[in-house]
Amino acid sequence: MLKAVLFDFNGIIINDEPLHEKLIDQLLLEENLRPKPGEFRQFCLGRSDRTGLTDLLTHRGRVVTEAAVQKLIARKSAAYQSELGKLETLPTYPGLQDLIFKLRAAKLQMAIVSGATRAEIDLVLQRLQLSEFFPVIVSGDQRLPSKPDPNGYLLAVDRLNQTNPDLQLHPSECLAIEDTFAGIEAAKRAHIPVVGVANTYPFHMLHRRANWVVDYLSDLELDRVQQTYDQTAAAKAR
Repeated sequence: MLKAVLFDFNGIIINDEPLHEKLIDQLLLEENLRPKPGEFRQFCLGRSDRTGLTDLLTHRGRVVTEAAVQKLIARKSAAYQSELGKLETLPTYPGLQDLIFKLRAAKLQMAIVSGATRAEIDLVLQRLQLSEFFPVIVSGDQRLPSKPDPNGYLLAVDRLNQTNPDLQLHPSECLAIEDTFAGIEAAKRAHIPVVGVANTYPFHMLHRRANWVVDYLSDLELDRVQQTYDQTAAAKAR
């Protein structure tokens, strides 16, 4: 049965991919590098800042040290939080609050699995008054391999079990919600069924990658998804 829903953050909880691209371009200019079209999607989209910046700068011929990357991440995170501080209302996606209400009503556990920094995630959740609903947050600060590596999702499952030992949660009893190819692959490699939301890529580009695809979070029919899990569990029990 379905016991937990694991959310990506950027592109699912908050509509901030354009801001991240702007801030990456700003970092490049500060490093005397001219931003090039398509580089953000190629190297950074759906991946942690640590991995994205390292690969992007290496591609540009720079020798990248861990200390230098950490300074870039800190500068970008500070700029991100400053930009959000200027906004009266944070940009979220239609259906987010309603979906979280349905998940709470169904008594499903929730977690976030993201390459974003913990400070960024906490800021957004606090502004949206959602902090209490996500007892487990796996963030980029933990220096796990970036998506599409599955370790972030597997760690979230372990931590949900630690917070609620009676849950006895297995990856197959979770649902991931993702918007990028890397995120979808990470969930599937963790053996977690995944919903692809067409917030970043068109519906048809996600269709063959995810178990379910929706145009908007508001299109996700939780009852039908739960029925699929129940049917799978019943088939295994035979």
